[in-house]
Amino acid sequence: MQLKANTILPPIGSLLGSLLLISPFFLWGTAMVAMKGVIPNTTPLFMAGVRLVPAGVLVLGAATVMGRPQPKGWLAWLWISLFALVDGAMFQGFLAEGLVSTGAGLGSVMIDSQPLVVALLSALLFGELIGLWGWLGLGFGIVGISLIGLPDQWIFSLFTGNAQAIELSWQQLFDHGEWLMLLASLSMAVGTVMVPIISRYADPVAAVGWHMILGGLPLFALSSVIESQQWVNIDGVGWIALAYSTVFGSAIAYGIFFYFASKGNLTSLCSLTFLTPVFALLFGNLVLSEVLSSLQWTGVCVTLLSVYLVNQREQIATRIKARLANNSG
Repeated sequence: MQLKANTILPPIGSLLGSLLLISPFFLWGTAMVAMKGVIPNTTPLFMAGVRLVPAGVLVLGAATVMGRPQPKGWLAWLWISLFALVDGAMFQGFLAEGLVSTGAGLGSVMIDSQPLVVALLSALLFGELIGLWGWLGLGFGIVGISLIGLPDQWIFSLFTGNAQAIELSWQQLFDHGEWLMLLASLSMAVGTVMVPIISRYADPVAAVGWHMILGGLPLFALSSVIESQQWVNIDGVGWIALAYSTVFGSAIAYGIFFYFASKGNLTSLCSLTFLTPVFALLFGNLVLSEVLSSLQWTGVCVTLLSVYLVNQREQIATRIKARLANNSG
């Protein structure tokens, strides 16, 4: 199975298609901020379950309205169950637990490093072509989101060569919930790579809905055993934030994302994940009047360059080969 690099992109000139394609990453970026705001008043596993089960019901309802078939056969349910475990329970569980002790910006950097893993797995499993420009773009993406999410003093310590500051920065980096965020990133990467396989046995939209429900129920079960006062301290604003994260950050965002993942190139699609912290940062700047540092603005530009390089990698390589051929001729 080999997927073409340009099959994930909407038609050139289609504004609606382009907006639809990047909408999950805008919704995830803003949902990350909403979740971070409500987490002090609830418990992580309960919040993770709320993000999944109601969203799954909404996606299944949409699938029914659209006339999409329900999964049939043991292979379909086996893959959906594995999908639910990895991308549902594990991803949302690690994400929610990690948010307790991780900033939204740094957490977004950890989560949005998953395009590298997706690229490697897609190249191995599906024969996706990445090439020099694709790998260069992925590298720029990691640099860009690091400039956006990591504290400026950590980055400056690398250039000043202050060994003590560098060691302290790394200790601070992994003293909190960052390991959990990395595990969440790996879980989502593996789940994303599962989608083209699941699409062979089940409708992708229905599969996404069922994986949310099946993945969220164990989180609610664990929450009932090890957590308490899950919703006692949530105020009206907190419920609105949870509703936004559930409806927009889960049901709509994941439905669109995994639909595209079932249709096209995973490396190109997942490179757009680098836009998530960009949207989170710009949203905070425009709505909350948060000030962006020069390093963060640099990170935004580098990130946008990375998305361009990954999604246009084949066209860039073709143009360079043609130019070299003309010069040699």
